[in-house]
Amino acid sequence: MVPALGGGRTVGPGAEEGSATVLVVGAAAAVTVVLAGVLVVVGVVRDAHRAGAAADLAALAAAAPSLTGAGTDCGSAAAVAQANGAELTGCRPAHDGSVLVQVRVVLSPPAGWGWLPDAVVARARAGTVTEGVTDGG
Repeated sequence: MVPALGGGRTVGPGAEEGSATVLVVGAAAAVTVVLAGVLVVVGVVRDAHRAGAAADLAALAAAAPSLTGAGTDCGSAAAVAQANGAELTGCRPAHDGSVLVQVRVVLSPPAGWGWLPDAVVARARAGTVTEGVTDGG
């Protein structure tokens, strides 16, 4: 090995020992941060789909009694929403005989991710169709 000008470090083969380790550690850290972000986004998307499904099912449960001429059953809608991990935040009959429901699913983001929303809201409508029915052709 040849001493570098000015003393101190040597220049030549083996002078950069350990530099690949630093690069690998940096690359591993970058991949870890990206994967953590992807997992958080996937979790939020999953909860949004869960809220949509809970709203659809709650609307169907609330509208089911209307098939026999009974009124809207918001109690049943609340039970169905709760069974699907959501909270019923709105349930009302619409002017056309359908039922409108709204549910809320609370997200559980990891600690330190305060910029994420704390809940996802979904709405759905269900009921019988009385006007404008066509045979599809």
